[in-house]
Amino acid sequence: MNDIQIDLYRDWIDTVKEIFRGSGQPLADNISDAEAALAYFMETAVSEEEAIQQRDANEKRLYTLQNVILDNFETVIISDIRNRTGYSGNKFIFKWVYNKGEHIIEQHSAYRIPL
Repeated sequence: MNDIQIDLYRDWIDTVKEIFRGSGQPLADNISDAEAALAYFMETAVSEEEAIQQRDANEKRLYTLQNVILDNFETVIISDIRNRTGYSGNKFIFKWVYNKGEHIIEQHSAYRIPL
């Protein structure tokens, strides 16, 4: 049995909070995920309505990607991980990261899915 940990939206929110901290304008510690995401998209959106649409679309996109990984893990992804990386363990931790573009990485195997 495989142990899979994945919460791509949480990873993205944590990155947003880190971006604001690094900019010298940290978000409040008790800010909700929805408020943090809205603050992020307000940086470039022309209106709050547009920022809300971008926030909602991004959340949906990340949860959809997460579900695709979970739905296809046993039939496609695990064999690809094993073939590409040689990882033979049964613990998998998938993370959303931004490094010269968006990627989903699996921490134990260094498997990377560019988005």
